Formats: sequence, C-alpha cells, structure tokens
Amino acid sequence: MKKRVLSILITWAAVALCASWAVAADTYNYIKAKDLNVRLSAGSPMIIVDICPVEQFTKGHVKGSIETNAYPVKTEEEKAKLAAILPKLKVSADDIIVVCPKGGGGATKTVDYYKAGGIDEKRLLILEKGMGEWPYETEKRQ
Repeated sequence: MKKRVLSILITWAAVALCASWAVAADTYNYIKAKDLNVRLSAGSPMIIVDICPVEQFTKGHVKGSIETNAYPVKTEEEKAKLAAILPKLKVSADDIIVVCPKGGGGATKTVDYYKAGGIDEKRLLILEKGMGEWPYETEKRQ
C-alpha cells in the first residue's frame, strides 16, 4: 500500500513539475499602458513595434512607433514585414514594445517570431490590452 501511495505521489509531482515548465515556456512579458506612458514621458530608450492594420495605425498610434502592419502575423508576407526591421532590433539593446489591436495572438506571434530571430525574450514586452485600450494621446498619420 505504501509503495502504491508513494508511486502516486511521485507521479503527481512529476506531472505538476512538467505542467509548470510548460506554463513557464509560454509566458510573455506585458507592460501596462500607464507604465508605457511613464516611459514615453521620461524619454526612456525603447523601440515600439506596432503591428496594427493600416486603418488602425492611421487613426492613432503610440508616438514614435514603427509601423509594420503585420497583424495578425499568420502569413509569410506578414512575417516578412517583421523581418524587415529585425536587423534594427538586433543592433539595439533597448526594450522592444509590441503593440497590436488587443494585446493577444498577433502580439504573442510577434514575440515568438523575434525570439526565434535571436532577440532576448527579456527585451520583448507586449502592450497589455493593445492599442484598443490605449487611453493616452496618439499620433495620427496624415
């Protein structure tokens, strides 16, 4: 009986450990809108990569962001738009803030793409809730 209980406990511990590794492997770094706004106001060095579609970017985007229009980052054409700025990201040590419509799948695909391209995941942050929830001043394209 003791061996069976011990075996069950060991199995549960192994499952829990594997599950925690799986969760840790799929975590992303997020930045709240207010924290990004503070960084912008302070002039903190960073690169803001905006993947929003053209229409949304034109209506308003975070000042100084790089327009890629790569959303939803599913096709090779969209990934090529991210690849176009990869060399600029690699030569910098600044944090990279990824902005997408809602801070979801497109942003995580962008982070995954840049991690695979050699960017340290510690530098990659996603704007929490995306541009759709950005309450601060935006820059508009003419």
